[in-house]
Amino acid sequence: MTPVEADETAAGIRPLRRNWQFQMLWGGSAASLLGSRMSSTAYPLLLLAMTGSTFAAGAFSGVQLLTQVLFGIHAGTVADRYNRRVILIVADGLRFLASLTVPLALAMDRLTLTHILLVAVVVGATMAYAFPVRTLAIRSVVPKAQLRQALAQDGLRTNGTGLLGPPLAGFLFGLDRPAPFIGATIGSLLSFGAACAVRFDGRPEASGKARGGALEGMRFLARSPLLRATVGITFALYLVCSATVLSCLVLLQREGVGGAGTGLALSGEAVGGIVGVLFVSRLHRLMGPGKLLIAASWLYVPPLLVLPLSSSPVLVFFVLAVMLLSDPALDVMTDVLIFQQVPDELRGRVMAATFMLFTLGMPAGTLGSGLLLDFLSPDAVFTVLAVALAVALIPVTLNRTLRESGWPA
Repeated sequence: MTPVEADETAAGIRPLRRNWQFQMLWGGSAASLLGSRMSSTAYPLLLLAMTGSTFAAGAFSGVQLLTQVLFGIHAGTVADRYNRRVILIVADGLRFLASLTVPLALAMDRLTLTHILLVAVVVGATMAYAFPVRTLAIRSVVPKAQLRQALAQDGLRTNGTGLLGPPLAGFLFGLDRPAPFIGATIGSLLSFGAACAVRFDGRPEASGKARGGALEGMRFLARSPLLRATVGITFALYLVCSATVLSCLVLLQREGVGGAGTGLALSGEAVGGIVGVLFVSRLHRLMGPGKLLIAASWLYVPPLLVLPLSSSPVLVFFVLAVMLLSDPALDVMTDVLIFQQVPDELRGRVMAATFMLFTLGMPAGTLGSGLLLDFLSPDAVFTVLAVALAVALIPVTLNRTLRESGWPA
């Protein structure tokens, strides 16, 4: 029995807000992700200023994403075979060192495109290795009874930094070009410090003896009907969401909405996710995982049909917020199902496989909608997305086994 599990047998469990290990782990991770969100805005601005090329401006995010995908499966294998705390410390430390080189090179006027792309490789790789370990670390420092609450709070990290990061990066870049990169470096340093300070047993239960290869996580997902449906539908929702955001951006630009108005309208995505965190526990009590998955998916369809009615930034804001309301409950559900159904010796690989598939959904949606927008208006794209998603959800909704599935013991 682990120390955390032993705590559950005590008369009471301390409130999550007083669990300093979890809060420090969460705080460091939030600081790192905020820095990453700032970087995703600041690097395109910097590269555009350096090269004048829009292709180069998108190179950092593209290389980082590609590296995350390429290293994702191997990262899961490493998490299942080696000490997870050491992996987290090494990954956060390398990301800090790579981030630090950018403001230093800027100060010496020696920063080049090659340097920035190498940093993108290091950042993408370390994020791939840190993600499954960080999620598994939550289970190591939080009692089972508080797992959903902890995962819901962890969801605030993603949506909150998504809301704050881009405008903060733009503001700092306008003040002083190195400023957002110094901020990202500080975030990485805080994350590294938290990883060093939080002590937990990072040894997998089958340390060094994890059965199967790197693709065993994919095979486990394919064998589990509930996890297979969850990951498949969530991948589709990521795709639809990214396609909708790009289409909204094009729509607002064609209507002459300024940069500030466009940014505020698109921030509805993050606001919806933040508000949705408040409903995670209630939705999990009211619905089994199958019904929750189906309900969350259908919540995307009506807003997509509303978007063609008006090009108002206010409408775009509220539509995106409504679409994302159920996403935190769905994300927590996915993590809970993995913790409940997957043996510890496989969790790293299943986490990594899930993260990789979700990550692929975003560029797939952006690329697909970009191609559609070459031939169709944004209003037509919204309609196509709504109809395609509804058609895909009909057989899922009629699947009685999925509808009646319950939470595993």
